[in-house]
Amino acid sequence: MIRRIRSGGPFEPKVGYCRAVVAGGTVYVAGTCAQGDDIPEDVVGQCQSALTVIRSALEEAGTDMAHVVRVTYYLPDIADFEPCWPLLREAFGAHPPAATVIEANLLDPKDRIEIEVTAVLPD
Repeated sequence: MIRRIRSGGPFEPKVGYCRAVVAGGTVYVAGTCAQGDDIPEDVVGQCQSALTVIRSALEEAGTDMAHVVRVTYYLPDIADFEPCWPLLREAFGAHPPAATVIEANLLDPKDRIEIEVTAVLPD
C-alpha cells in the first residue's frame, strides 16, 4: 500500500509532487524548504521552518525524527551549513541519520536550505 501526504505547500500542485510518500514501511519526505506566511530570511530560521514541516509530515506518516535514516541537505552556499548544525544536532539527538550535503541552486532564489529525509516506520 502506498499513502501520499500533502502539506499544502505552494509548489506541490505547481510541480506535481507531495510532501511525503509512505511505501513498504519507509517514509520518503520530499525536499523541504521554509514554508508559511512569514518565511525567515536567515538560513537558521529557514532550517527551523523546514524541520517543522518535516516533523509534521513524519508525524502524519506515523513516525518521527528518531526514525530518520537518511538526510540530504541542499544549500546554494555551502558556507551557510555550519550555522544550522546546532539545530540539526537537536533535531536528530541520539539518533543521527546518514547524511549528505550538496551545494546546489534551489527552485526559489530566496531559499537558503532544502532538506530531504527518508525514515522508517516504528516496529
